[in-house]
Amino acid sequence: MSQENILLKIKRQDSPQSKPYWEEFKLASRPYGNIISCLQEIQRNPVNAKGQTVLPVVWDCNCLEEVCGSCTMIVNGRVRQSCTALVNKLDKPITLEPMSKFPVVRDLQVDRSRMFENLKKIKGWIEIDGSHDIGEGPLIPDKQRAKAYALSECMTCGCCLEACPQFTLTNNFLGAATFSQVRLFNIHPTGAMNKEARLEA
Repeated sequence: MSQENILLKIKRQDSPQSKPYWEEFKLASRPYGNIISCLQEIQRNPVNAKGQTVLPVVWDCNCLEEVCGSCTMIVNGRVRQSCTALVNKLDKPITLEPMSKFPVVRDLQVDRSRMFENLKKIKGWIEIDGSHDIGEGPLIPDKQRAKAYALSECMTCGCCLEACPQFTLTNNFLGAATFSQVRLFNIHPTGAMNKEARLEA
């Protein structure tokens, strides 16, 4: 293979019930491109390294700014957002796999609904009774606000759960993403009203 080409090895799966398989794609070099741009090129021209026309690879993406978390996958054995995985920073060949801790929908797309269901269990919100004027919210000390801000940066991407050996497809462990949101809402003066209910979940 010439230096002008890059090789992508993608773990594919046609349906939730089918067996996974590996397929290779050869693309023109794109040193400043990211993994999403590679997948978009395959979608535009779905021809594998053998020259066979195949179904386009399926994956999730949205913001392309490492904010939404939807493009999370395993890149070269490491879970991360693929929108910030730059081709020129990655070892070659590049391997792409779906996260293993969530059910595969198809190819690199997984069903992360378990994470959102867990947020419902712990009431990952602050309840406000009615729409009437309740005045200004309580003052929160700077140190506590800094702690809350760090916890609020969670984008429900699933990276921490993919890395966690205790979180599996077959158990009911809520995982770090959910626990961090319990902590976030429980340290809020208004959210603390539901502290016990969250801890019971």
